Amino acid sequence: MVSVPSSSTHSHPPPSTWHIFCKVVDNFGDIGVCWRLACQLAARGKTVRLWVDDVSALAWMAPDGYPNVTVMDCAQGIPLAPDGAAWWNWSDILVDTFGCDFAIDLIAIKTINTPATGQFDYINSPKQPIWLNLEHLTAERFAERNHTLPTIHRDGAAAGWTQHYFYPGFNEQTGGLLRETDLLARQQVFDRGAWLGQLLSLKQLAFDPNTRYISLFSYEPPALEALINQLANSQTSQSPTCLLVTAGRATAAVKTVLEHQTRLQPAYSLPRLLSIVYLDALTQHDYDHLLWSCDLNFVRGEDSLVRAIWAGKPFVWHIYQQDDGVHHAKLEAFLRMMEAPDSLKAMHRAWNVNATLDAAAPLPKLDFELWGQSALVLRQKLLAQRDLCSQLIDYAGEVQEKRLKS
Repeated sequence: MVSVPSSSTHSHPPPSTWHIFCKVVDNFGDIGVCWRLACQLAARGKTVRLWVDDVSALAWMAPDGYPNVTVMDCAQGIPLAPDGAAWWNWSDILVDTFGCDFAIDLIAIKTINTPATGQFDYINSPKQPIWLNLEHLTAERFAERNHTLPTIHRDGAAAGWTQHYFYPGFNEQTGGLLRETDLLARQQVFDRGAWLGQLLSLKQLAFDPNTRYISLFSYEPPALEALINQLANSQTSQSPTCLLVTAGRATAAVKTVLEHQTRLQPAYSLPRLLSIVYLDALTQHDYDHLLWSCDLNFVRGEDSLVRAIWAGKPFVWHIYQQDDGVHHAKLEAFLRMMEAPDSLKAMHRAWNVNATLDAAAPLPKLDFELWGQSALVLRQKLLAQRDLCSQLIDYAGEVQEKRLKS
């Protein structure tokens, strides 16, 4: 429990706790990012509370938890702290993710339960908790312009409080990408054949070093049927291919494609060059291992995009689609930043077609070698930048120091 400091201790802030607020929408990328951030903060010696409105995904994503990370279930709202105390001190750091605004509820509870006299005035003092809003990842230029910009709340429980926008990104003018301090060391000792062999043995299959392995984590791309046909066609695919399909929407999408093929051709069966394996839900660590193991990765959303970049393998990104089509600008900005070769740009554009809005585009032939070279160049470029967690810690410290001096 965090106690309320008295006015005699203003200049000696208690130990800081990081509060991360997450609203799970529908695809688990939000909780994936938040869990990785919480663990990376804890690995750097921070105490972390992760406030989330749907904790169910963590049961398979992170079944073992993580030291110094406490998951707070706020499905029914922010609970009252034990003994009527507040959950946070003025030395803490509050991080709303993706504009979820859960921190407002925590602030309101603090305001309600703070006596009018005899206690530190949180609202009017410059010593407010550091309050950040971790934004969505994008390569668009507005991320650079808006990174660390402040906004002052005009009303409500947080009237007069300042919140700072913090943008992840792909250059030094933004907040960087999430990356563990031991990531490269773990990759260096990783045994691809052993890990894939163990994964496949769960499906009564064996690892074949002559087979190309492709992971599929996607929504429902209209081009999925064309991809499966390309992989199954001996004229376009000379090597055996194993498509490793992640649980959930990707599995449902592949099965829908195959059911469609069967309706068209009742005797349809996959050619011997292509095998499809439906995977069980993977922990975050094992999903990383999947990306490290495959010759090509199809990823979706934000969390898996970053993990695919660190894998250093060729990848195709299925961006989260929006009805007004603005996701296309975000995709194009990423491809420009990546300096993707033309064939990879064409692949992304075809893979991200919206069947109801966009004209169909032909699916180019997969180019493992060229796309792999491009992925390695991007990985090396981004490894030279400071990671998101380190930048968050440093920025929060800078803001806190300025406030203490004011």
